[in-house]
Amino acid sequence: MSDPSVPSMPGSTVAPRIGGRRITTADHVSTERVEAAQEKAAVLREALPWITRFHGQTVVIKYGGNAMVDDQLKRSFAADVALLHFVGLKPVIVHGGGPQISELAGSLGVASRFVGGLRVTDAAMMDVVRMALLGKVNPEVVSLVTEAGGPAVGVAGTDAGLLQVRPAVGPHGEDLGLVGEVERVDTRYLNELLADGFLPVVATVGRDATGADRNVNADLAAGAIAAALHASKLVYLTDVPGLYLDFGDPEKQALMSEVGVDRLDEMLGADELHEGMRPKVRSIVHAIRDGVPQAHILDGRVLHAVLIEIFTDEGVGTMVTSSIAARSGAAMARPAGGAR
Repeated sequence: MSDPSVPSMPGSTVAPRIGGRRITTADHVSTERVEAAQEKAAVLREALPWITRFHGQTVVIKYGGNAMVDDQLKRSFAADVALLHFVGLKPVIVHGGGPQISELAGSLGVASRFVGGLRVTDAAMMDVVRMALLGKVNPEVVSLVTEAGGPAVGVAGTDAGLLQVRPAVGPHGEDLGLVGEVERVDTRYLNELLADGFLPVVATVGRDATGADRNVNADLAAGAIAAALHASKLVYLTDVPGLYLDFGDPEKQALMSEVGVDRLDEMLGADELHEGMRPKVRSIVHAIRDGVPQAHILDGRVLHAVLIEIFTDEGVGTMVTSSIAARSGAAMARPAGGAR
């Protein structure tokens, strides 16, 4: 039924209400507002098969990099994760807090040192880790997701035996102090939270068999949690567009759009990766081989990177699967910013 308050015009149609008002357009004229609305509708339509595909499935997101520092990116990420929850996915956020730990350590006069991308952690640094992760970062992430409408719940890796760890060593056997390597993930608490409709936010402090708390690299913890939860996707937010072939050589470097897990393992063994990327890649290799179908390395500086990766046909960053390795063992490379 037409709205009697809107006069009809020959050869014109009446569009749905936008912003509380009806918009009338002549057949041969398309208004900018209608076009904008149609573009939004097209985005939603494109997302529908992906929403349907991943409805009810678990997605583990390792939150890190500039997305944890920049205020706009922090709020955008929180809103995006809340959206994932409300369209039927089961997101689990896993975070460390490297910049926050380093900043707090510096202010307290505690020196930071890294071996193989892992922070060497003595007793003083362990206190800093607890203060930064459990006292600052985790409550802030929970607050942001809650403000965006998501039912976030803060979880420490020491809660209910979630992250059970053993002493970790560096890539060449170096002593890392109170750094833990995940030995077992007890998912009962996380499963209960997910079943009750909550959105867990996990801070990566673990506990060893002696009862001592240990600093756990968040990249490695995210992969272990994803495998234990049988997640459909494992997503890493970083400060780079993805994995590169020949990284650092401006003449040859190319962003790897897709790569098989075997090729990734080769790159790890051949020391072809930047030090800070190695824990992520180790984690991805183990997660894929433990049954996680896909892992993604995304640029967290890009607004809505997680939504673009999950809900659009284009995809961004680098996707890792076992199937590419099974087909050819080759990696697909593209210029940075190119479509998948």
